[in-house]
Amino acid sequence: MTRQDRTTSPPQQYAERSYRSPAALVGGILLLLLGGWLGADALLHGTPHAKLTTVFALLLGVPLVAAFTLRPLVRAGDERLTVRNPFRTITLPWGAVEELRASFSTEVFTTAGKFQLWAIPVSLRQRKKANRQALRGAGADTPRFGPDAGAGPAPRALADQALDELREIKERVAGRADTQGEPVVRWAYEILAPLVAGAVGLVVMLAL
Repeated sequence: MTRQDRTTSPPQQYAERSYRSPAALVGGILLLLLGGWLGADALLHGTPHAKLTTVFALLLGVPLVAAFTLRPLVRAGDERLTVRNPFRTITLPWGAVEELRASFSTEVFTTAGKFQLWAIPVSLRQRKKANRQALRGAGADTPRFGPDAGAGPAPRALADQALDELREIKERVAGRADTQGEPVVRWAYEILAPLVAGAVGLVVMLAL
């Protein structure tokens, strides 16, 4: 036996995958542009009271919009699943992930509880469309010829496809020693701090 045979090879590394909602990103950018335009106009032409009110409104609105549209992200690495939701970031070693499920929303069940995957929204319309296409394909009793022959597996909704990929990664790496550990939850204070300051300031300004 050679030295190379006796040496344990390191676990194979796989490319990291990231999941976000394109519709949320586009909507968030449009809302921020609209808020910036309205806020700039108020800051340039408003009264001192209106300008200060606008500052607090932006402090409240910009983090809130960013939290629900730009911030959500799911990142699947070789050792862990990172879930970035509007106000929290959850780091999950694959060994702590028990189940991934999509019903009306996508959820990950862990040893520490259940967390929602905001970055992978469930579209019931997509799911119904995919189910109809799958039923039409399954109902064809005659062999397929031409361009539809060997068309591959039945279509799936985007959320279901994403969870299939995450389950595949989990099954592949969950038994490794470097994927064990406990979930870690961190609050997004960079979002919460300006949001709270803006909300308090706006309440004070509106009460004056």
